[in-house]
Amino acid sequence: MNSFQSHDVQVGFELSPLILPAINRTTLALYAGASGDHNQVHIDLDFARKARQPDVFAHGMLSVAYLGRFLTGWVAQAHIRSLAVRFTGITQLGHVPTCHGKVIELFEVDGERRARLAIRCVNQYGDEKLVGEATVALL
Repeated sequence: MNSFQSHDVQVGFELSPLILPAINRTTLALYAGASGDHNQVHIDLDFARKARQPDVFAHGMLSVAYLGRFLTGWVAQAHIRSLAVRFTGITQLGHVPTCHGKVIELFEVDGERRARLAIRCVNQYGDEKLVGEATVALL
């Protein structure tokens, strides 16, 4: 986790981006095995082409997992209070996912200081693949 002082976090604070390796077939096969999501459009080129895709592409939930990893690089998993995302694009082979986050609100619930973040995952061209929000406890 990054070291930060929770009292230093202000609205507008931007988390350090998390840049991940380019999506490749091995990553997709490993994720399929780990998640149990063996949808052929993610692992079978012929099937993907029949579905009118140029090639296989990443599972949407893989990008959600990357956003989870991004958040736990900033706060402990136990401090995540909510996570909500919306899929906005397909992550193709060769895309380099990068996760971003920015504090958009600070508030308190039952004496616990919390931050609401705007989060997103983009490719190397800046095209958004996921957008969402997360709320974390700042302890």
